[in-house]
Amino acid sequence: MQDTTKAYLFVSGVVFGLVALAHFVRAINSWNFVVGPLAIPVSVSWIGFMITAVLCVWAIRLATS
Repeated sequence: MQDTTKAYLFVSGVVFGLVALAHFVRAINSWNFVVGPLAIPVSVSWIGFMITAVLCVWAIRLATS
């Protein structure tokens, strides 16, 4: 795999990891998140955490292989 592709995958993995961390912290602390009149439930953050954590691990594994 090319070095630029590995760098892209690594950076993507780090970004997904940061987003997963944000979802996890929000879910643990039960922080409210309101967009206009819509209140986003904490369960959405648990789902977001699982999806972004899987994408993070996947990208990092591809970058290091």
